[in-house]
Amino acid sequence: MDNANAVVALAALAQESRLAAFRLLVQAGPAGLAASRIAQALQMPASSLSFHLKELTHAGLVAPRQEGRFVIYAARFDTMNTLLGFLAENCCGGDPCATSGTPACSPGATSCGT
Repeated sequence: MDNANAVVALAALAQESRLAAFRLLVQAGPAGLAASRIAQALQMPASSLSFHLKELTHAGLVAPRQEGRFVIYAARFDTMNTLLGFLAENCCGGDPCATSGTPACSPGATSCGT
C-alpha cells in the first residue's frame, strides 16, 4: 500500500457513520450483511447509508455483491490488513519486535516488545 491509498482508506474511516458501518461489517465476517440490515443496525436512513457505503467501497474497504434483490456488503479484510500493516511497517525502526513472543503493535503494548 502506498501513501495515497492509505490516505483514501483512512479518510473513508474518519467519519463516525462510516466507521460504525465498517466495524459492523468486520463483525459480520466474510458473509457480510444486506444494506437493509446495516441501515437497521445503525438506525440510519437508506439514502445516507448508500452514500457512506459508496465511500467505503471506493476506498476498497468493503465489497458489494448482488444476491437476488439484495445487495450484500462485506468488509475487505485484505485491504484492512494491508492498511494495518502499512501503518505498522516501520514499527521499532523496521526491526522485528516480537522477541518476547508478543507483537509490539498488539493492544496494550507500550513500547517495542512489551
